[in-house]
Amino acid sequence: MRCKAFVLATLVVFSSAGKAAVTDSAANGFVVKTSVAILAAPDEVYRRLLEIGDWWDPAHTFSGEVHNLSIEAKPMGCFCEKLPNGGGVRHMEVVNFVPGKTLVMTGALGPLQSMAATGNMTIQLSSLAAVAGRASAILTTVDVTYAITGYLPGGMNTMAAAVDAVTARQFVRLKNLIERGSPDKSDGK
Repeated sequence: MRCKAFVLATLVVFSSAGKAAVTDSAANGFVVKTSVAILAAPDEVYRRLLEIGDWWDPAHTFSGEVHNLSIEAKPMGCFCEKLPNGGGVRHMEVVNFVPGKTLVMTGALGPLQSMAATGNMTIQLSSLAAVAGRASAILTTVDVTYAITGYLPGGMNTMAAAVDAVTARQFVRLKNLIERGSPDKSDGK
């Protein structure tokens, strides 16, 4: 029984770990990587990932309303946002997906849209199962790589830290939703 509790406690501690970094940066672009571990099966994480209106931060929308967001998991599917008066925003386009494993989208998010910029976001899911006695848990690692290229006076790399922080925050919100029932909840809240 103590072994089972130790394994599950270790998984919970590991699942709270997340990391984000700018892994490459130059005047013409940058790459940010975020990794979060979520205590859930990959199929569940993938399903919730596509339900973007449940976890995306409303401060990072054009409409201020997250339930205006959607992702269509199909070739040329739209990560889109409805705007008032019949308007809309295409944030990204789905170019590759494997349910429970991979989602790849192209496009520029937020203020990058008004710049001469484009990007490629790859989201990879992988799992680790642990069994101790009759207790088991599945931990899914979500690895997000967002590569941006384009032109900005002063260099695209001046945007890298901000994009890194926003990307990391979004995927921590996904983790919080799945593990704690609300995207706004985190350790200590």
